[in-house]
Amino acid sequence: MPPADDLGFIHKFIPAKTDESQPVTLLLLHGTGGDENDLLSLGDELWPGAARLGVRGKVLENGMPRFFRRISEGVFDIEDLKFRTEELARFIKAASERYDFRTEKLIAVGYSNGANIAASLMLLRPGYLASVVLFRVMMPFTPDSIPDFRNLPVFIGAADRDPIVPRSQPQELAEVFKSGGADVTLFWHRGGHELGEDDVEAARKWLAELKFRKKAEA
Repeated sequence: MPPADDLGFIHKFIPAKTDESQPVTLLLLHGTGGDENDLLSLGDELWPGAARLGVRGKVLENGMPRFFRRISEGVFDIEDLKFRTEELARFIKAASERYDFRTEKLIAVGYSNGANIAASLMLLRPGYLASVVLFRVMMPFTPDSIPDFRNLPVFIGAADRDPIVPRSQPQELAEVFKSGGADVTLFWHRGGHELGEDDVEAARKWLAELKFRKKAEA
């Protein structure tokens, strides 16, 4: 299926290959310089047969797509981040109607910049996602209040030797999610900012244990 851009974002939707009446959909959010195709194969590794929705960020930094502006590496333009997060939320609603998927079965999988906007989406619009897998995520901003994250499963894939994301960042975000009642798994990759096979395997096993997946397959 070719990319589409009539819902506000260039994106690619691949329908589920499963007999489930209400299949899971993975919302795939790339890192800086990626596009709607970048995480499609990762999504298939993480949850074979799930529907996949790859989205391209609308902000360009030196010609490279991102989901929001930054002032410098590690310093976010918070006003733009919140504006772009609301744009993404509207896109998700429109896409769910276009492609007939339920947000109660929507899992965001984000890497780096994509993970950051997914985390922002959870802080600003916590009811939009059933779960999140966040690779190399930073604390997007400090919320004024902690949303109710009860029944929210969160996987954070951090790295011991990440030159971009300090160890304190994913740890701080994990504590924010936990303080709202989320069930958080924090996995440490023994390497840098790149995604490792151990990350993928840990996330795949974690997704296989999700309670709502087991209910759907029962």
